[in-house]
Amino acid sequence: MYKTFAWGKSSKEAAFSPLTIERNCAGDDDVTFDIKYCGICHTDVHHTNNDFGVTQYPIVPGHELAGLVTAVGKNVSNIKVGDKVGVGCICDSCLDCESCQDGFENACSKGMTMTYCFPIKHGHLKTNTGYTLGGYSGSHTVNSRFIIMIPEDYPLEAAGPIFCAAITMYSPLVHWKAKNGGMNIGIVGIGGL
Repeated sequence: MYKTFAWGKSSKEAAFSPLTIERNCAGDDDVTFDIKYCGICHTDVHHTNNDFGVTQYPIVPGHELAGLVTAVGKNVSNIKVGDKVGVGCICDSCLDCESCQDGFENACSKGMTMTYCFPIKHGHLKTNTGYTLGGYSGSHTVNSRFIIMIPEDYPLEAAGPIFCAAITMYSPLVHWKAKNGGMNIGIVGIGGL
């Protein structure tokens, strides 16, 4: 485990303040990265205020992480120290079920793990709280399967929202084979995308 700084809330009534949190060091299949930017989503506001009734405190929100790799596990060959990477709203799953094997970790039969305020249950992550802590922090460690490579020429400061609202819209375009053009589509956002 290692310590890193974070911004979060210790209770619903508390103001955001600096915190020290602990995360697991990179294992054989993991990537650790310094978080340089983290987008702000309205879901972060809802969770920090316990609007859904499931918030665990202290909470460190943030699921639009973008940063630079500082460590890679020995089994990780496609990511290297210094690479620009990001993580979205999912940071773990069982990695073994049919859905995970097909690249649909969001449909993990044993339940996927959200990037913050979610119970740690698959044994791939550790924090000092027993639940996930998000991207309003100095660094993060996740299994390499949850790392998204950011192109070298793409501005790191603009990458965070790509992992939330943009991917929410892009995934169905890919699924319905609309990403190559030639189709008329409509995207409707009601309270978010």
